[in-house]
Amino acid sequence: MYSFLALVDTVISLYIWALIISAILSWLVAFNVVNTTNRVVYTIGEFLYRITEPALRPIRQVLPNLGGLDISPIILILLLVFLKNLMFEYLA
Repeated sequence: MYSFLALVDTVISLYIWALIISAILSWLVAFNVVNTTNRVVYTIGEFLYRITEPALRPIRQVLPNLGGLDISPIILILLLVFLKNLMFEYLA
């Protein structure tokens, strides 16, 4: 059972890092620090968008419009950390 918990913990941690990298990459693209015409940047950005958007979309639909500020990755990270802690508290 502990090895399964460790696997789920690792997957959640990797997903949290993907959310953070996706948010940073979106800022870098918005401020023209990196250019999406570069094939590597576009591929990384598209991959991160495809793995993070299905989890962020329902949160964005519930949140009110805050203008240019998107706090859905922060809320999802907090939920994932809570889920991880809850999982270890009840199953370990």
